[in-house]
Amino acid sequence: MQKRLISLLVTVTIITACSAYRPEIQQGNIVAEDMLAQLKPGMTKRQVTFVMGTPLIIDPFRTDRWDYVYQVKNGDAKVIEQKRLTLHFDADTLARIERGDTP
Repeated sequence: MQKRLISLLVTVTIITACSAYRPEIQQGNIVAEDMLAQLKPGMTKRQVTFVMGTPLIIDPFRTDRWDYVYQVKNGDAKVIEQKRLTLHFDADTLARIERGDTP
């Protein structure tokens, strides 16, 4: 009887501990500073893709703009960190870079 009670308590403790843990959730494109340092106006879309990877958002109606978005959410789905990088193209060449970092 005592072994059964101890086993039950251990099981309940483990289940409670597992349900209380909520990991951070990372979504989107990770953009490192060394990647940004390689970006230069005049680069082609293919060169930008080689350096940055595929953007998270490509608007089919505005192909001259690529958005790289990165978010970290806590276990309660609240945004802890959000970063946005928007690249503007003129035809096939990189024309402008916008950074939008918010804590």
